[in-house]
Amino acid sequence: MKNWDEIKAWRVRQREALIARREALSEVERAQLNEQITARLEQGFSMLSHAVVGLCWPYRGEFDGRFVARRWREQGAITALPEVPGKAQPLIFRKWWPGAPMRAGVYGIPVPDATEIVVPDAVLAPMNAFDEHGYRIGYGGGYFDRTLALLRPLPLAIGVSFEMLRVETIYPQPHDVPMDFVVTEAAIYRRDSGGLVPLDAGQAEERARQLMAERGLPRAARLAARREYASPACYAHEFPGYFDGKKDRR
Repeated sequence: MKNWDEIKAWRVRQREALIARREALSEVERAQLNEQITARLEQGFSMLSHAVVGLCWPYRGEFDGRFVARRWREQGAITALPEVPGKAQPLIFRKWWPGAPMRAGVYGIPVPDATEIVVPDAVLAPMNAFDEHGYRIGYGGGYFDRTLALLRPLPLAIGVSFEMLRVETIYPQPHDVPMDFVVTEAAIYRRDSGGLVPLDAGQAEERARQLMAERGLPRAARLAARREYASPACYAHEFPGYFDGKKDRR
């Protein structure tokens, strides 16, 4: 591909073709894939039961992360769903649990209605396509990439998708952010310079714990050590340079 306009047009075509392929799955097929991915996440990322985990409400046949979120939450995790606060802005994450007040957000996707804002230690990022180096195609708004590029420390980024949506490359650009892990029904993969490398559950657990330790995650432990509190009042410091004095800090 020679330029960004060509790449964007190619991504639009790929996105719609692959979403259509995913939506063509039967309810039984989708349930089987969801169960397999849920099991891999539970076995390979048990440390997330002590973290704040961001996930997405399933849309257009995506993997449904609510089942593994329930298991992590039963063991002490906080789970959250993203909200789009405005065009070209990073996502914010609000606490979510079954029975939380909800409203319709962008694309009509349910989002928590004014629940507490939290900062995720890990995110389950849905992928309409993923490539051999852990890059993803979302829905074209750039919200996940923008959020991951700004959050510090960087959350553990776990892309979730089906093997049928794998492509050789998405022609990544400087603004694209690769996933730390890709999880499908077939395997847990870590990103490597030579491509995606499959891991067993023990290897995934070890690598995830290592990355979280290097980044000072979960945030609650880091903030407690500094005698701070994870709350909306301190959310702005997680986005260095975003609040420039002209933005509304409320």
